[in-house]
Amino acid sequence: MNSPFVLVVEDEPSIAEIATLYLNRAGYEVRTAKDGQEALEMITDKLPDLIILDLMLPKLDGYDLTRWIRDQSNVPIIMLTARRSESDRIAGLEMGADDYIVKPFSPQELVSRVRAVLRRTIKSSMIDNVKTLTFQNIIIDPRTRLVTVDKEEIILTVKEFDLLWLLASHPRQVFSRLHLLENVWGISDFIDPGTVTVHIRRLREKVEADPSSPKMIVTVWGVGYKFEPRK
Repeated sequence: MNSPFVLVVEDEPSIAEIATLYLNRAGYEVRTAKDGQEALEMITDKLPDLIILDLMLPKLDGYDLTRWIRDQSNVPIIMLTARRSESDRIAGLEMGADDYIVKPFSPQELVSRVRAVLRRTIKSSMIDNVKTLTFQNIIIDPRTRLVTVDKEEIILTVKEFDLLWLLASHPRQVFSRLHLLENVWGISDFIDPGTVTVHIRRLREKVEADPSSPKMIVTVWGVGYKFEPRK
């Protein structure tokens, strides 16, 4: 079985070198790109299993590259950046990143997060053989990863679909944010629980008739969230 292919997009040679060293030791095939344009060409040539992406890059920055990648693929992305504000983290996650690591970072933590994201990606692909979920006003098809709400097709990101699938597979069951982190992101130690809040908001904007007053993805105050099928 081939080793997972990880592309490290980083313009600081020392960081790219240490990331490569630790990922190689963990059993991953690693290639590096020093700017966004080079990364784009490498991704076009061979799609990685996971991308570690610095945001502040020459030629084509990480934000623009992430937008391009998300138009083409759902390949997992871990953003690597010196920007540590909550607004920067939320912006990265809303663009479709699967995780967000702030510099300086522990190489062991980086490897742990790569493992967690890839483990979750493999796990989420297993639902392809599960039957479609059908409720009164919403249909969730795991084979195409498409959702239809009131006969209108809705396109979700990987994490949005996985989050909806988990909730809808257990209607009326309440999930804490920690539980959702562990089951959708595959790890909870390093990711801010606010990540769940961001994705719940985005999901509501796509599937709820009135996101400010959700009827399907309901908040259970002080506990977490649940999926409430329309009666």
